Amino acid sequence: MSIDAQRMVVIGCIGGVYGVRGWVKVYAYTEPREAILEHPRWWLKMGDAWRPLAVAEGRPHGKALVARLAEYADRDAAQKLVGCDIGVPRADLPDLGPDEFYWADLEGLRVITRDGVELGVVDRLLETGANDVLVVKGERERLIPYVWGVVVTGVDLEQGEMRVEWDPEF
Repeated sequence: MSIDAQRMVVIGCIGGVYGVRGWVKVYAYTEPREAILEHPRWWLKMGDAWRPLAVAEGRPHGKALVARLAEYADRDAAQKLVGCDIGVPRADLPDLGPDEFYWADLEGLRVITRDGVELGVVDRLLETGANDVLVVKGERERLIPYVWGVVVTGVDLEQGEMRVEWDPEF
């Protein structure tokens, strides 16, 4: 079974193996992190293709999660999954409220100041604890705090742009 990669949203990755019975360490990008376990089927990116796999069981473990996927019963088999992104189809994600966005929606947006200066494009977001940070790549890389209503003043997904209150010299 194949799926259009444009409709897939990455929600975590396989970081390593855990034990000898096919369990893997999971690094979730969801908030809260345990929300990734609410999806009974994950799509793993293996090479250039997405492959669906049933989640047999999972639980929190330290700062990460561990899970066992139905088709993987031993450590050697599970080792092949290390480094794979975990995705779900966009349609499987809950609807968001106004002024809420999935990180995947923000990546690739043009970042423009209130004065119309284009700073670049959102390459990715970083979770820092205090607030998320936009990594904006243009003529140089900028780290801009994602603080809604203060720094980030608007997002127009149809136009593919984000408005920010930010000095272009920073």
